[in-house]
Amino acid sequence: MDVLTLVLMGIVLILLLLLWLKRKELIVLRGLHEELRFSHKSNVVKHGKSFEQLFPFMSSFPYDVNNFRFIGSPIDGISFEDDAIVFVEFKTGSSSLSKKQRKIRDLVNSKKIKWKEIRDE
Repeated sequence: MDVLTLVLMGIVLILLLLLWLKRKELIVLRGLHEELRFSHKSNVVKHGKSFEQLFPFMSSFPYDVNNFRFIGSPIDGISFEDDAIVFVEFKTGSSSLSKKQRKIRDLVNSKKIKWKEIRDE
């Protein structure tokens, strides 16, 4: 083998080693990225939960705050107004209704609501 071949083989080995190290670094960075995404999502949810507790006291809340009752899940609450019972879900930012919340909305909109009185006799 001549010197040029040995130098080229050395360069190829060094490049392969560098690629292997960069791949390991990429794996570590992907893990950190996932941890940061999870942490961010968690903070967004916590922010939304905090906001839900304050929303009825804001001037933009269209109902009497004294008539509002928190439920928390699957919807935030119900406002018992003189002329209606209003199911209320607060959303912040670009959040959207969950599958269960959409189902509840659809049941309310299609007037599939019942009253059941249960007595202990």
